[in-house]
Amino acid sequence: MTTRTDAPTRREQILKEAARLFAERGFHGVGVDEIGAAVGISGPGLYRHFPGKDAMLAELLVGISERLLAGGQLRVSEDAACADGSPQALLDALIEGHIDFALDDRPLITLHDRELDRLRDADRKRVRQLQRQYVEVWVEVVREMYPELPEHEARAAVHAVFGLLNSTPHLGRPGAQPDRAGTAALLHRLARGAFEAAARA
Repeated sequence: MTTRTDAPTRREQILKEAARLFAERGFHGVGVDEIGAAVGISGPGLYRHFPGKDAMLAELLVGISERLLAGGQLRVSEDAACADGSPQALLDALIEGHIDFALDDRPLITLHDRELDRLRDADRKRVRQLQRQYVEVWVEVVREMYPELPEHEARAAVHAVFGLLNSTPHLGRPGAQPDRAGTAALLHRLARGAFEAAARA
């Protein structure tokens, strides 16, 4: 996947600060003026970008679900187009992609856990639909890697690995881990170990 090098848009800046503030103080503990101050604009100025906090929350949670699914599907298509692609390399790529999310977007994990029920029904259903599709991308790859693993056990293992990787908010404040590369490597070993243990059972 290509790495983005251009500066974030004002809209993206607003979403990033909203995610951080919502995660720190809770959705109802943050006002529009505080989000505006965090990005250097007036609270009312935010309404040129979003109709309100509810819209920010929906875009954050639906948006990250779309990004994860798109990233997983892209890795699968890239592996299929690669002459020396393999289930192991693809599974490692999926794990690495999710670890990047888990380390770099920790406030979104907290938001999902705490605030998903605040979304409108349509948005909440969309998040769940995207998440199910993302799980199935992983299940297919896991079963290619471990064909002896029954589908229902592969799905349970994928959910367990997501729980493990998404534990990063408990590592401390975002940016506080002293060794990102070391943390990423540890999470990767744990995830691979979980799948291998499931296949051996």
